[in-house]
Amino acid sequence: MIRTVSITARLTILFSAVAVAVLLAFGHVVGLLVSGHFEMLDQAELDGKLQLVRHALAKPGAIGNLAATRAELADALVGHPGLSVVVTGLDGATLFASDTDDVAAPLARLAARKGPPHDASTRVVEVGEHVYRAIVASLGDGSTRAPAAIVAIALDISHHRDFLARFHAQLWWATGAGVGFAALLGWLAARRGLAPLHRMARVTQGISARRLGERIPVESFPGELAELATAYNGMLERLEDSFRRLSEFSSDLAHELRTPIGNLMMETQVVLSKTRSADEYREVLYSNLEEHERLARTITDMLYLAHADHGLLVPDSQPVALADEVRELFAYYDVLADERGVGLSLSGEGVVQGDKLMIRRALSNLLSNAIRHTPANGTVRVTIADSDDAAVRVSVENPGPAIDAAHLPRLFDRFYRVDASRAQGSDGAGLGLAITKSIVDAHRGTIGVSSTDGCTRFEIGFPRADRASAS
Repeated sequence: MIRTVSITARLTILFSAVAVAVLLAFGHVVGLLVSGHFEMLDQAELDGKLQLVRHALAKPGAIGNLAATRAELADALVGHPGLSVVVTGLDGATLFASDTDDVAAPLARLAARKGPPHDASTRVVEVGEHVYRAIVASLGDGSTRAPAAIVAIALDISHHRDFLARFHAQLWWATGAGVGFAALLGWLAARRGLAPLHRMARVTQGISARRLGERIPVESFPGELAELATAYNGMLERLEDSFRRLSEFSSDLAHELRTPIGNLMMETQVVLSKTRSADEYREVLYSNLEEHERLARTITDMLYLAHADHGLLVPDSQPVALADEVRELFAYYDVLADERGVGLSLSGEGVVQGDKLMIRRALSNLLSNAIRHTPANGTVRVTIADSDDAAVRVSVENPGPAIDAAHLPRLFDRFYRVDASRAQGSDGAGLGLAITKSIVDAHRGTIGVSSTDGCTRFEIGFPRADRASAS
């Protein structure tokens, strides 16, 4: 398996690549500037000597008779050992040549190729191991504007080439050293910049089921990583909360199953302690049947919630008239409400798109919960109304002792009960509201609860039928 390159290595390579590009570009520019500077110096010297030669040969008849001007031309070249001058006639005959014999012949040929009448032009000439920069121009004798001769002046620039060669070699060495230094600095910078990630890794390695309270110190992280650290701390908080709820859920589930199983074992042991009549056995079996039914309901509800957790609740899509469903539930709970002296009231209507049986179960859970916690002579009110956010809202409201605000967010947790007094007389396992929330979530709806001024109100929001079908 090929190991992925680390971020430190990637940043180091990136630093090195950037350093190579910058140093090469800088070296290239410096090389061009130095070379251009030398060319300017050479050109200035050649132009100066050309002006001097033109001045010496500008006298009338000076080109035709160079004997008088040879000494002047020779004096002009004193102190310039790398400078050569050749003057040729228009017929190509050499009229004057400096003492530098090795370059005189190439200059004479260069002057012969010049031909009249052109401005001064510069070119590079190589003679053996030497390199010359030469300028070729037409000359007049002062008596006429027509050219009378061609002059070629060459300047030895071999030392410039040698200097540039050494300069480029040293520049390559400096570039290599700069790249190595940049790679080292890049590695150090990457290590230092990624140090917060190493601290995060150490915190992560210490996380366990018993140490979910560990958090990353966000204030010590740079801005680029503070968001990641904050998100990581949020994840740890969610994990801690989920783990706590899972632990509580496991404990509550064990308690809910232990009670009916304990009752079954105790009753069975009592019955088997001595011989009983057929009626007594029949009574015990009926009692055991009630406990079995309670166990079956709890297990069925748990399986239903397990399907919801894995996204396996796929509701059917059909129009559901909420008012009709509530009326049928009123008829079902009418006897229970009469026994408790509780009235039932319905107002409004609305149609939603969803699974009829699932929606009825959700409403049934809320209605039975409201009836159980409504005092005698109280009324459970169900209100159905359209809202501005393209949803149909169903509220189930009952009078009774207010629920503390700290308990409201957890009312939809499994097996959660506010206190023993609210659970008293309930034959459920504390899963009704959790199932209701799962059904609402499966229908892409919302559910909330409020409890103020002696009134508890559950509200469900279902998408309207036209909106649900469009989506």
